[in-house]
Amino acid sequence: MGTLYLIPVPIAAGTYSQVLPIYNLQIVQQLDCFLVEDARTARRFIKEVGHPKSLADIQIVEFNKHQPLQDMEAYIQPLRRGRDVGILSESGCPGIADPGAGIVQYAHQHSIPVIPLVGPCSLLLALMASGFNGQHFAFHGYLPIDQLERKQAIRQLEATAWQSRQTQIFIETPYRNEIMLEALLETCKPTTWLCIGKDITAPQGWIRSLTIQQWKNNKPPLHQVPAVFLLAGQK
Repeated sequence: MGTLYLIPVPIAAGTYSQVLPIYNLQIVQQLDCFLVEDARTARRFIKEVGHPKSLADIQIVEFNKHQPLQDMEAYIQPLRRGRDVGILSESGCPGIADPGAGIVQYAHQHSIPVIPLVGPCSLLLALMASGFNGQHFAFHGYLPIDQLERKQAIRQLEATAWQSRQTQIFIETPYRNEIMLEALLETCKPTTWLCIGKDITAPQGWIRSLTIQQWKNNKPPLHQVPAVFLLAGQK
């Protein structure tokens, strides 16, 4: 069997030398078969890290969360033949808020070795820098799009944050970030804490923790940028 490598991709373009170990780059340069969430992003990353082969000689296969189960077998065929394969997320870590988890699970079911490599994960970086509870937290992915359902979900997360001191983490698509922020400011108590991580690892990025009341007095522009949201009910 070959080995399935889970290869983090920089969250911000052009930062691979700052956020990835040299070992990761060596692994990428040795591989010539990749399963990727987005082919365009993958090609840019592979080229950027100085892969010795031309892109024409590298096998790049796209996958997505709607892929039927029978396609999983096709994905792992190179591994069955002893060929090492890398999984590339569009950004961040494969398998974390990422459709690559399905392929990883299928690999485990067929006794294929899986090796995760160290790299940037916006969820953990934001949690590290938030000052919130890092021993008791939950990630909820995307909240509902419907306005009423979204506010109901926010109320539930806020209640959990206060009652159990569990940090609540969630994300939104970049073009709905400001809608999400408005919903948080309208729904949450003034004393609830909100951490926002914007463009994490990019030169212009930042991570800030303020109360809802403080955010109301200083709303940041979040349109069309990657962002992570964390709620806490700490005193």
